Amino acid sequence: MVSVDAKQAAPAAGGRAQRHLNLCFVAGFLLVLLTYLVVSQQFAVTSPVAVPTTPPHRKHQAVKSPGAGEAGFTQGGREGEGKAEARPAHEQQQQTAGPPKAEGRARGVGKTDDDGAAKPFDNGKVVCSASPYSYTCDVFGDVRTNGTAHTVTLVPATSRPERREWSIQAYARFNMTGIPNVTVTQLDSTSALSPAPACTITHRVPAIVLALGGHLGNYFHDFSDALVPLFVASRRYGGEVQLLAGNIQPWWLGKYEAVVRRLTKYDVLDLDHDDQVRCFRHVTVGLNMHKEFNIVPELVPGGVPLSMLNFTAFLRETYSLPRAAPIRLTNKKSSPPVDGKKMKKPRLMLLDRGHYRKLVNVPEIVKAAEKAGFEVTIADPRFNVRVKELALSVNSFDVLLGVHGAGLTNSAFLPPGAVVIQVVPYGKLEPMAQREFGDPAANMGLRYLEYSISVEESTLLETLGPDHPAIKDPDSVHRSGWDKVAEYYLGKQNVRVDVQRFAPTLALALDHLRQQ
Repeated sequence: MVSVDAKQAAPAAGGRAQRHLNLCFVAGFLLVLLTYLVVSQQFAVTSPVAVPTTPPHRKHQAVKSPGAGEAGFTQGGREGEGKAEARPAHEQQQQTAGPPKAEGRARGVGKTDDDGAAKPFDNGKVVCSASPYSYTCDVFGDVRTNGTAHTVTLVPATSRPERREWSIQAYARFNMTGIPNVTVTQLDSTSALSPAPACTITHRVPAIVLALGGHLGNYFHDFSDALVPLFVASRRYGGEVQLLAGNIQPWWLGKYEAVVRRLTKYDVLDLDHDDQVRCFRHVTVGLNMHKEFNIVPELVPGGVPLSMLNFTAFLRETYSLPRAAPIRLTNKKSSPPVDGKKMKKPRLMLLDRGHYRKLVNVPEIVKAAEKAGFEVTIADPRFNVRVKELALSVNSFDVLLGVHGAGLTNSAFLPPGAVVIQVVPYGKLEPMAQREFGDPAANMGLRYLEYSISVEESTLLETLGPDHPAIKDPDSVHRSGWDKVAEYYLGKQNVRVDVQRFAPTLALALDHLRQQ
């Protein structure tokens, strides 16, 4: 028998149970919603390479450069206008801006550790430096690029006392015409007059801003001004880096597609026509050329030990070059046939320039080299030759011989231990010859030999006469400036090698190969 009090209490208990159930349902829904939001936020930060942050104004379409195969770049390609000027070296050298650490809440997107937890930006820093050839800036923190405006902006997380700017060219040589400057700005976070541009795309990889054009198109400068500095700047990332190229040259990206594709896994963006605001954690502005066609290991960023040996090994891998060593010869000057087969001779490639600084007695040089014990092939690589075909050809030789000029850049494809013979024209050009080809060859693990011609071996003696200052007093020509040096000694001179005088140089090359 149930009492009256119990009967009255039952409905009340049922109501409380119902309310408790409703509260549990609401709490469960909120927990699911919260979990979804957290997971979505982490996915947006850590998963894609580039995440649209706000709807873009227009969508770029990846296109390919003519003959570039799979190497794409973002559509565009106008050249910069006007003469670009960099700031003085004393203002740029090793400048570090900003306090060491930030406090407070992050601005912009967060960074992630290995556990995937979002962390705020620190205040960031701008580190600019000058080398004998180049200006570069490394920007760390909340970094935003605006391609069409040619700006790279550091957004501080906390109060910063002043706004600072650096104006530099992203090309590897100072003050090249036709290449616009990039302005690197460290914002003052307390100033309402310098608002930060909002991110439209967020990247999880670092970026390198570079400029093409300049001297590119000259085979030597393709390597010295672009490929070598780009290798140094990007190799540490293992392909996980975004390239933004100003003054973009589709033909150049097509010609060196294989190299660029191994340095970055992503299409090169056309900086001049990129209207997105891209956000990065680290942006390097400019390429640093340590020396002409050379690498100084102590100057390589990121603590990665790189040298010209690493660069040439990279080229051999890129172009699948089969030889990593020259021919092996016996120590005897002549070897008897083995099993009735004639012993192989070392192969010598003779570069025959088709214009100024050309060899005018090629047949005599060929005979002298054959007499010394070489198998000789005459080569005149043209501009439109595919790089892989040229690389494979050069790699099959043991000696590269040529007058000072861009053709000697092909020494990068020789196997380590091979020989480079540079014929230096008349006019006290030895320091330049050593700097541009001698030192790089030695750092590639090659044997470098130099043959400086006498005035009797120069056609200038015939064309100018013995009393001309370019013949009698080369120092006076050098004092007149580079234009006169280039005019006479590089632009008006051809070479007639005295094969008797040249014979000891050929003998040295053969002796080196015997010692390998």
